[in-house]
Amino acid sequence: MCTETFLRLPEEKRRRFLDAAWAEFAGARFTDVSVNQIVRRAGIPRGSFYQYFSDKEDLFAYLLEEVRNHIKEEYRRILKANGGDIFQAQLDCFDRFTAQETALDPMMERWMNFVRNNQGLDIQKFLPTRPGQRLLDGIWDLTDLSGLRDPSPEYGRIVFCLLMAALGSACMDAMLCPEDRALHREELAAKLEIVKHGSLRIAENSETFS
Repeated sequence: MCTETFLRLPEEKRRRFLDAAWAEFAGARFTDVSVNQIVRRAGIPRGSFYQYFSDKEDLFAYLLEEVRNHIKEEYRRILKANGGDIFQAQLDCFDRFTAQETALDPMMERWMNFVRNNQGLDIQKFLPTRPGQRLLDGIWDLTDLSGLRDPSPEYGRIVFCLLMAALGSACMDAMLCPEDRALHREELAAKLEIVKHGSLRIAENSETFS
């Protein structure tokens, strides 16, 4: 991740560098982005880059953290607005994150452009371990678990991870194929219903899987 030198930069200079980096990553394939292009756009010496980050991959991991934090804050806002309903929150987040009016949200516009230019890139290798667990930090206190079959935090976390997997997949598909956005939203709604109500037609007192 970034160095202390980068964190000590004035906010305006740090933001200008990150904007330049985003412009490069959002406008080309990951393999085509170079440190030379980034420093040229940012107007800084090449040596300054290595005072901030160890390499291109290190910088990209930092940018992903920016996206994660942005999504987390938006998720918190949406969850708070709907009273902690994690099922409705997934649909509300899908609508927010895949909206065509991306100019209203520069961060999501950049992320959409990056995803479209980098189909097939394994983004997971740039993420910290258990990113879903980290996303829960600061969100759990807003979540209403009272309607779950088991309202314990352990059970709730499992449900949350299933929902986030469905949401992430739907958002990625909608970003790659915006013309099919309505279809991906319908599929997400169907997945949420399955998680919410189950898929087996069994009696309430039937044995569960072990």
